[in-house]
Amino acid sequence: MSHRSPAETSELLGGLSPEKRRLLLQKIMRERAGSTSEGISARTSSGPAPLSFAQRRLWLVDRLEPGSAAYNVPYVLRLRGELDVAALQRSLNELVRRHEVLRTVFEERDGEPVQVVHAPAPVAVPVVDLRGVPGQEAEREAGWLADAEGFRGFDLARGPLLRCTLLRLGDAEHVLCCSLHHIVSDAWSMEVLVREVSTLYGAFTRGEAARLPELPIQYADYAAWQRERLAGKVLDEQLAYWRERLAGAPPLLEIPTDHPRAAVPGARTGSCRFVFPERLSRELRALSQRERTTLFMTVLAGWQVLLGRYAGQDDVVVGSPVSGRTRTELEGLIGFFLNMLALRGELGGDATWTELLGQTR
Repeated sequence: MSHRSPAETSELLGGLSPEKRRLLLQKIMRERAGSTSEGISARTSSGPAPLSFAQRRLWLVDRLEPGSAAYNVPYVLRLRGELDVAALQRSLNELVRRHEVLRTVFEERDGEPVQVVHAPAPVAVPVVDLRGVPGQEAEREAGWLADAEGFRGFDLARGPLLRCTLLRLGDAEHVLCCSLHHIVSDAWSMEVLVREVSTLYGAFTRGEAARLPELPIQYADYAAWQRERLAGKVLDEQLAYWRERLAGAPPLLEIPTDHPRAAVPGARTGSCRFVFPERLSRELRALSQRERTTLFMTVLAGWQVLLGRYAGQDDVVVGSPVSGRTRTELEGLIGFFLNMLALRGELGGDATWTELLGQTR
């Protein structure tokens, strides 16, 4: 099977309607995954499964720094109104029964990591009663407890890799603190988790049975499928593409700072949120339409130019997360599908803005 180059892909997408572009992109992604029609099947064996490529990365990171909270995924929900704790417990139990990855641990056997799925078991949900703590002090205590839970490390070999704690601030005021390790979850997964727990809780409080359809496959099935498909020639071709694309790229972005760069990278990060003015947003969308790019491509190109000017570099690599869920079977699964793409912008020479947008596309 022949694989299209990025330039050929861009040419194919140019001028297509959004729906045709989406369908063509899905077809190309399936081709690059090594399959155009075959779906992901459930494994015939119930024994240990291989790790997905994404999981193996995090497993290796954990081996270097066991128990680090750098890849914890905390999620805090404030629950207002009367809470049926028994129904909440039952909902979490059913969630873990449905999604094998939430009862999976990662053992090393013969020098290689494997996924081992445990049998369903009740989820421990300790309740911390803060009703006797005065108003704002209770809020501060709840915040401290939520932070402490989010920074508590996991043992990947022993589990569990999902923890929940319920904070009771009042008779009708609760906070549910959930924490998962990234090796079994991502941001999309948290949306699935909240949606399913909400559906299950609603049914159980009404005395009804759970009405969620059974999952056709589990994360371990996907991992085994990925390992089988991305092997041999297909894997070699994809690795060759990225090696060629990133050959000679700078290892660091040397932005001037107040302090020298640490010898050992730390896990502390930050974020800066801002909103584009409405007029600027309209103009960016109009520019994107004229140049046959998406709004993401246009903003990415501008971001790379800005970084390049701050750093005094004409070669900039930006990491961009992608969901990694390229097949419909994966949309309803909890698991670690997220991938980080290295997007390179070569800003040297006398390229115009239009030419730079074309390169980004």
